[in-house]
Amino acid sequence: MKILSIETSCDETSVALVEAKGGLKYPEFKVIENIVSSQIAVHRPFGGVVPNLAKREHLKNLPKILQKLKIKNLKFKIDAVAVTVGPGLEPALWTGIEYAKQLSKDLNKPLIGANHMEGHLYSNWLPRKIAALASTRRSARNDGIRFPAIALVVSGGHTILLKMDSLTKWKNLGETLDDAAGEAFDKVARMLKLPYPGGPEIQKLALRQAQGKHPKGTIKFPRPMLRDDNYKFSFSGLKTSVLYYLRDNPKAKKEDVAASFQQAVLDVLVGKTMRAARAYRAKSVLLCGGVSANVALRESLKESAEKYGMKFFVPEFEYNTDNAAMIAAAAYIQYLRKKKLKLEANSNLSL
Repeated sequence: MKILSIETSCDETSVALVEAKGGLKYPEFKVIENIVSSQIAVHRPFGGVVPNLAKREHLKNLPKILQKLKIKNLKFKIDAVAVTVGPGLEPALWTGIEYAKQLSKDLNKPLIGANHMEGHLYSNWLPRKIAALASTRRSARNDGIRFPAIALVVSGGHTILLKMDSLTKWKNLGETLDDAAGEAFDKVARMLKLPYPGGPEIQKLALRQAQGKHPKGTIKFPRPMLRDDNYKFSFSGLKTSVLYYLRDNPKAKKEDVAASFQQAVLDVLVGKTMRAARAYRAKSVLLCGGVSANVALRESLKESAEKYGMKFFVPEFEYNTDNAAMIAAAAYIQYLRKKKLKLEANSNLSL
């Protein structure tokens, strides 16, 4: 099945061409094209995403990306169009949905609505580089993931821990009660007067700190809910703790604050994920979502999972942040399940 997919849930406009085959046990995906147009420069002056500006940029970018795809892939005949219907910013979502509807009509192809968060989850089934071969070779089939699996979905808007019994059957073990981890990164970055988006900027400072005597920072920020007997998260208190520390220590080194904050978040994310993995005797640990691009988080969770004999999976960096390839994967799974989502924007669509 050849899918043309569209992603416009937030501040990245993305269109992909993906070839999908196989069943629900071992789906295979070949990414022909995955073009992402970032809006960082547009939103940076405002310190965050402005929904109506995002909508404007999506309207401007979608035709340009489609034209690029047509020129490069004239012989690629599609079987379906897919589009993100939620969660996300409604003005941004509607832009993609309306564009996909018209495209579906023009091409006379079915339109499949996809869940953005399922896209992040299924990004672990997208092609990955084969370490033993040339870096350009990729495996289209990712059948190394064994169940039960524990999946940590962590992004700017969500922090969710799932127990997966199969590709389509999972249980929500816990999620954030307030700020998502990515949101906390952005807010602390603003406190440190760092540019948007804050996550990569915090990581840069933390990497600088890692070159010194105290690689993980010297400040003892709290680890919210780490010892609680549940799998829920909370990062607003940690964010407030950083705010008070900066107020009381105006000359604090930004690198130390960033590294100490990042380590506090990582300790909570990795600690809770591994507690769940051990409790449910997981065979695999999955990491996905925008924050999974954080190198320290990837390395820490990988080390912890392998310590207990569990396989660790994280998508290639190009599939960590919002992209249309993952939307094609989610749409294909929807198609196989014969499950349909309403073709309308749903900003609060859940997993």
